[in-house]
This record gives sequence, structure tokens and C-alpha cells, in this order.
Amino acid sequence: MTEAASGAVILAAGKGTRMKSEKAKVLHEVFYQPMVRHVISAVLEAGVLRGVCVIGHQKEAVAQALDGLPVECVVQAEQKGTGHAVLCAREACCGLAQILIVCGDTPLIKAETLRAMQDQHRESGATLTLMTTELDNPFGYGRILRGPDNELMAIVEEKDASPEERRITEVNAGVYLARADFLFQALSQVGTDNSQGEMYLTDIAAIARREGKKVQPFLHPVAQDVLGVNSRVELAQAEAVLQARRNRELMLSGVTMLHPPSTRVAPDCELGRDCLLHAQTTVENGSRLGPGCVLDQGAILRNCTVGAGAWIGAYSVLENRQIADGEVVAPLSRGL
Repeated sequence: MTEAASGAVILAAGKGTRMKSEKAKVLHEVFYQPMVRHVISAVLEAGVLRGVCVIGHQKEAVAQALDGLPVECVVQAEQKGTGHAVLCAREACCGLAQILIVCGDTPLIKAETLRAMQDQHRESGATLTLMTTELDNPFGYGRILRGPDNELMAIVEEKDASPEERRITEVNAGVYLARADFLFQALSQVGTDNSQGEMYLTDIAAIARREGKKVQPFLHPVAQDVLGVNSRVELAQAEAVLQARRNRELMLSGVTMLHPPSTRVAPDCELGRDCLLHAQTTVENGSRLGPGCVLDQGAILRNCTVGAGAWIGAYSVLENRQIADGEVVAPLSRGL
């Protein structure tokens, strides 16, 4: 872990009204776990030494969902904006040199992306690095304003942008890496004179430029990986992406899938080489499959151990089962 990202603040205090749900947005499950856990896993894999999660709406439930993860929770009692949320983590960040800030609703963020951002930040000597991306339709996102030197000048939110600024397609991805001393003194200057009446974290970019500090954009080419989940439609899209990533990983390790889009294998499952999975198969709850197993179409396994060369018949649903090497399970089998 480099000093350039010795701590992280994960923003998970909001309600997420566009989800049309009684459940806090970050608690919605994406590929077998709440989306905020995907974010924290990526942050930790990127090498962060200390994680601080800012919670607020349904704080008890969110804290419970983080049980077992090496992160500290701090409470934002009133949701007064992203800048205020980070300020709530100030005491928990005491002693940190650099702070990475990510949103808890970005389950597709990759550790490798965060590591690349850290490397650029360190090599450039920037005080603040901000992740950006390009969108064909940038409606709703903060636009990136660049100066003649191509450095980042400021970020303007959709509701505060002029017609000309709204035509900009480079947007704020909501991931920041900043020197801790600058971050908190800059946030102390952020006001609420905007259409939302909130403390915008984005204002720190303009403050850094005003103080003559280096602000470095980090342009990530794959918008899908870094933007938040704000609706049930985007939730389904994120699910499909994570499922596809998992399936690709398994296929590269020697597993055959006849129809990957309809094949689900949970992250806590293990499949041996030369396993063959037909369409509409599901493997979850810590199941283990030995080499050369065959799952016929529609088979579902939960918490099963399957021996080498076993064959599971079509549309069987098996839970908590031990299947011997070479055993043949008839189609439509049911059983615990």
C-alpha cells in the first residue's frame, strides 16, 4: 500500500429515493451481497490501510451489513450533502496522509482501477486527483470544467450548470484522492449556496485551483465501471456485469459454460477443471464441484459437495447434499 491512499472514506449515508424502496440504496443486493460490500472489497483489495464508512439512513441495518469487514462506521445524522458526509469522518481519519473517497453505490468499481488512480496521483504529485469518465448522455452528472492547460478547473452540478456547460460530456465519477490536510481545510470553506442547499464535495476542486494546488483528473474509459446504481434498471445491469465477470474468471480457469448469461456461480463456490455447466444452472451457498462434473440444464445446487465426474440431471434442485465421484443424479431430483 502506498502512502498516496493510506485511508478511504466510503459514502453510504443516503436513502436513494430513485430506487423507489423502503430499503437504503447501499443495502440492495448485487450478485449475492449488498452493493456497499462490493465497494469496500475493492477498496481493501486496492491496498487501503484504514476504511471509514459514513452511514446515516437506516444506519443500524447498514452497519450490520458491514459486519466482519475491517471498516469503522461513523454517523452522518443529517444528510447535508457529500461534503458534510466526508467531514463527519474527519476524526476517524486522524493521522492519515492521503484519503480515497468512494461512493457506496458503485458495486462495479475495480481494485485495479483504484490502484491505477493511486499510481497516477503519486507520480503527478497532485494535491487532489478526481476520477472522470465520458458519457454520451451526461444528464444528471456533474460536468468537468477544464482550463487552457487541460487541468481540472472545477465541477459544476447539473442543476447549477449553464446550457453551454451541460453540453460537456466529461463527468465526475465521484471518486477522489486527496491529501488529508488539504481535504479537511477545504471542506471547512464549502458553503451551501447552490440549488440543493447542500455542501458539495465537488467544490474542493475549485478551492484547490484557487489556492494554486495541482488538481489532476483521472479519466477512466469505461463509464459503466465507475458510475453509481440509482435505479432498479441499473441494479439489474450491475448484476449482469458482475455475473459476467465471475463467469469469465471461471471459464478462463477451465470451466465450460454453454450459455454464460443464464449461468450463475456465487463467489464462494469452487468448480474444478473440465466441469460442464449447461444453460440456466445455478451454483451457490459454498458448493464445491470436483473436476469433470456435469450440470444439465436448469440444475440448481446449494451447499453441495459434488465428486469428480458426477452428473446432475436437468432441473434438479439439491441442497446440503454430498454427491459421490461419478454418481448420476436423475433429472428433476429434489432433496435436502
